[in-house]
Amino acid sequence: MRKWWQVLMGLVVVGVVGAAQIEIVFWTAPNPSQEVFWRRMAEAYMAEHPEVKISVSPMPEAPTSEAGILAAIAGGVAPTASENVFVGFGDELVRSQAIVPWNAFANWDQVVAARAMEETIKAWVFPDGNHYIIPLYVNAMLVAWRIDILRELGYEKPPRTYSEVLAVGKRLKEVYPDKFLWLRSELEVPTWWQRWFDFFVFYYAASGGQPIITEPEITADDEAAVAVLGFFKTLRDQELLITEPLATGFEEGKTIMTVLGPWTFPWWKENYPELVYGETYVLTPPPVPDNYPADKPVYTFADAKGLVLYAQATPQQRQAMWDFIAWVLSNPEHDLLWIQTTGMLPARDDVGKNPLFLEYIKEKEPALLDYAAAIPYAVPPIFHYKYVDIQELMGLECIYPVLIGELTPEEGWEAWKAAVKDILK
Repeated sequence: MRKWWQVLMGLVVVGVVGAAQIEIVFWTAPNPSQEVFWRRMAEAYMAEHPEVKISVSPMPEAPTSEAGILAAIAGGVAPTASENVFVGFGDELVRSQAIVPWNAFANWDQVVAARAMEETIKAWVFPDGNHYIIPLYVNAMLVAWRIDILRELGYEKPPRTYSEVLAVGKRLKEVYPDKFLWLRSELEVPTWWQRWFDFFVFYYAASGGQPIITEPEITADDEAAVAVLGFFKTLRDQELLITEPLATGFEEGKTIMTVLGPWTFPWWKENYPELVYGETYVLTPPPVPDNYPADKPVYTFADAKGLVLYAQATPQQRQAMWDFIAWVLSNPEHDLLWIQTTGMLPARDDVGKNPLFLEYIKEKEPALLDYAAAIPYAVPPIFHYKYVDIQELMGLECIYPVLIGELTPEEGWEAWKAAVKDILK
């Protein structure tokens, strides 16, 4: 039989541990480099905060990471927080009340300022005014140009407007009849996520970042959308756009323009070392209509994902997770480690200005400077839980019929709007 003081000491120890230790679970994207980053952050934080235990693991991805998250929510085993959520999926989670807003925490504004994301965060506000996703990274989509070929054609810099692009295309065909301006076979398929890398890139540039949908209405700039469709159609009509499958047209100099994300550079270095930034290729924002003001910033689409906080967590777990996330985001040294570990740029307004990041980027990957400059003008995916249907219809009802001449650009755009209105009801 235990003596009274042994029982008392046991109760004291249990009480101290119970009061001091809180366990939270963080799911990373199913990407080894991102898991490495978050494990390092968790270990460093726990060394300073022994009262918190953070379990870090990659999220399930069968058949997709979104499906893995939904299954965990349905089973009551969701993590405290996770990364790898884009705004369309975030809207689905908000509608099911599966996540809670970060801006409810008292020091939200201070953390936003500490991470220098006051401009970037504006594109992530949900229709109800809340921030359910903290942007973690933003891959602004830019246009790469074969500057070596442009120089052969007599141009020292890439074209900026549609008319200038068409003039370059005309000159290209005169000198190299077998070359094309742009390869984009995906324009002829309705796969929803392909619209992120063609229509949305050019639409946000033409419209100054105007949202296509602001729940529950279509809020697109009709003139800009029609201009983009007309530009695609003209490129095809003038045989400057090739839609036949051709994997490495840009790399081999068969085409001179391509929409590009920063994840391409490691592959180029391994397979096409002759592609050198500033020598064989340069990067620009997407081309814009002729009447777009020259002094206005050019927007583009952002392949962007961020952090969410799940409703299944207790209030104590939510607070502990927020304290951890705030600690990670408030120190720019952590974002430098993010760049070094993942090769992606953090969602900060100052990535292209802060000497801390500039020194590393200039030395290791100077092409990233252009992506850094575009972050404040990069628009994330649409805020709507039916993003798949909306974007599939864009290909089926609009882009493909316009390209093959079944519909005019105006007719194609109106056909898409009519189809989407039924979804938004």
